[in-house]
Amino acid sequence: MVTDPLPGLVGFAAALRHAGLAVTTDRVAAFLTALDELDVTSRTATYWAGRLTLCSDPDDLARYDMAFPAWFGPDRSPRGTPVRDQRRPPPSRLASLTSGEDGDESDGPDGPDEPRLRVSASAREVLRHRDLGELSPAEREHLRALLALLRVGLPTRASRRRHPTRRGPADPERTLRAALRNHGELRELRHTGPSRRPRRVALLIDVSGSMAPYADTLVRFAHVLVRRGAGAVEVFTIGTRLTRITRELRHRDPELALAAAGRAIPDWSGGTRLGDVLGAFVERWGRRGVARRAVVVVFSDGWERGEPDELAVQMSRLRRLAHRVIWVNPHAGKEGYAPVQGGIVAVLPYLDQLLAGHSLATLERLVEAMTR
Repeated sequence: MVTDPLPGLVGFAAALRHAGLAVTTDRVAAFLTALDELDVTSRTATYWAGRLTLCSDPDDLARYDMAFPAWFGPDRSPRGTPVRDQRRPPPSRLASLTSGEDGDESDGPDGPDEPRLRVSASAREVLRHRDLGELSPAEREHLRALLALLRVGLPTRASRRRHPTRRGPADPERTLRAALRNHGELRELRHTGPSRRPRRVALLIDVSGSMAPYADTLVRFAHVLVRRGAGAVEVFTIGTRLTRITRELRHRDPELALAAAGRAIPDWSGGTRLGDVLGAFVERWGRRGVARRAVVVVFSDGWERGEPDELAVQMSRLRRLAHRVIWVNPHAGKEGYAPVQGGIVAVLPYLDQLLAGHSLATLERLVEAMTR
């Protein structure tokens, strides 16, 4: 049995990396998706799901066959008895991230025939609502795989270009061309309507010391938006200075993109001067088109070392440029939170929405708010 502290399915993928297999994030996501369709308690299903998704070379098969029993434990099922028919999976390092307890399999006081009801949420559903700042290393690995599977729909806006539609105003040119093809006979009326194009999105991520537990996941979330945005998403980090990391996040591999972004950010886990940094964003990027008619999302807890009045002035300038301004505060989703910080009080009059951003579920609601 391995002694690696990383439990669960993603921990098994990490163990395969240590064994020499080239296990990428996409393969881990495919592995989790396959098990979501199969019986996760079946040793056979887990084995073949991992072998078909995590092995990329024939030389990997021997290493995989050695790592699988080392992580999940030896197969102690009786010969000829399928593992899927057992009441419990074999002894393994497969750790559940759910809130339910394993419990004791001994019979209850009413005998073995008494039906027992077991209800527990899935690991994925529980992890969606966990605070990002309190995740274990294994849960962070699982969260990275879930972020790669996140479906993102970006906001759109009406374009001046028009396209054929079934309803709407008449399109004289297309109607005339159709009539000429029918020897001048007008058989049907063609219609046209406005087309839609992606609306620009600007993300400002606070990477100061107070946001350190959330900054890594937020940058990964921004990487997903950049990859899906096709040039419509701009990402900046804010702290003691403004840094544009859009180019670094365009890399396909999330680990390489995060490493490049980390090298580009000089003030990671530093202080916070939101007023000065927002002023620099408006002057250098916002007025030049990045924020004009865009959805601007600021990820910050609102702790400001500068003057709150200066922050209010810069937010009013930003609000006049942007289509919508959304402020995401990781602490807003916690029980007993009140917007009493100086920075939050200063920006509240200029916000369209104040949302929580402490979990994957709240980030999904943020995507919904952006598309609306």
